[in-house]
Amino acid sequence: MLNFLKGLIVGMGGIAPGLSGSVLLVIFGLYQKTVNAIGTLFKNFKENIKFLIPLFLGFGIGVIIFSKIVDFFLTNFEMYTRFAFLGLVLGTIPLFYKEVKKEGFKKKYYAFIVISAIIGFSIFHLNPNLFPTITNPNLIQSVFLGVAVAGSSIVPGVDSAVILSSLGLYELYVGSLADFNLAVLIPAGVGLVIGALVISFIMNKLIKRFYTATFSIIFGLFLSIIPNVLNESCVIGFNITTLISFIILIISFGISFFLGNVKENTRRLKVFAKNISDAMKKLTIFNKLKDTTRE
Repeated sequence: MLNFLKGLIVGMGGIAPGLSGSVLLVIFGLYQKTVNAIGTLFKNFKENIKFLIPLFLGFGIGVIIFSKIVDFFLTNFEMYTRFAFLGLVLGTIPLFYKEVKKEGFKKKYYAFIVISAIIGFSIFHLNPNLFPTITNPNLIQSVFLGVAVAGSSIVPGVDSAVILSSLGLYELYVGSLADFNLAVLIPAGVGLVIGALVISFIMNKLIKRFYTATFSIIFGLFLSIIPNVLNESCVIGFNITTLISFIILIISFGISFFLGNVKENTRRLKVFAKNISDAMKKLTIFNKLKDTTRE
């Protein structure tokens, strides 16, 4: 049930602009286990399926539910919604960074983060369309579409929409789903399965052998896609819309940061509340003593 609920939230990350579902898996501490389960699916089939089914079921339901909600808010309150997502994304950075440093961190890994962030920014922002748009794909291109979807979904720190747009596949992806074009979707499904198995296997090996280096590169890519959350609709000025947008950003940042480590943050809040309560009691006692002295 817990994995199912986490899958729901990961599903939201899968369709929210700039928020990667795989990044949320990292933050929930499930990413390594997930890629290992997919990459070694047939090695320990029963246990892997037991783990993956509730997670993927939650993910699927989360995508269906949140896609309607996100579409409504993006259509009617786009700037507010994008600032909310920006706050959610920024709130995940501290815990993601903690995951990067979990198994030892040396200064050289800062270079990995910076270089991958620069490369990611160059690819995702300076060259948004590396390849021409594909509208009438052949069989190989349809299979490659599935592989690209798998890769952009499994590798944390990359935005599926940005990757597919850069490869000239985004319009094909959205249009095929909207029209339920089986001529494209069936070979793409084959590519998706093949890509998921192969890429999960590779990521699993990289994480096991080069954990910190791999996650440093992923963290850099994640930082590079954050500007994608905002677009041309998010015009900042000296007006009430901008003020409300920044208030929403701060609130969503706080929610995201709190949910990133609920147990520890709840403990801190209790300690803080206790300190405030003790201070108020001391102040009350002090005021009573002062009044008694005056009398």
